[in-house]
Amino acid sequence: MNKSLLRLYITGHTPQSERAIINLRRMCEENLKDKYEIEIIDVLERPQLAEDEKIIATPALIKELPPPIRRIIGDLSNKDKVLLGLDLETFTD
Repeated sequence: MNKSLLRLYITGHTPQSERAIINLRRMCEENLKDKYEIEIIDVLERPQLAEDEKIIATPALIKELPPPIRRIIGDLSNKDKVLLGLDLETFTD
């Protein structure tokens, strides 16, 4: 199985951004084991990346790999909905 590439777009070090980072890391460690790579992108520091991806709200998570590309907005607190929305639930078997 290929690794999942997950890009999390945040806006600074707000409580919501921090929750999203913690929730994403926890979800990946528990469900994807070593089969993931996370990139955290602060849109305040790299606005062009956010514009290129058409990010209109943060935190926003984009699953780049494996295809298809999927997007989730929010602090990622509902693990089951995040895994389902990103089409990653089959990796937990």
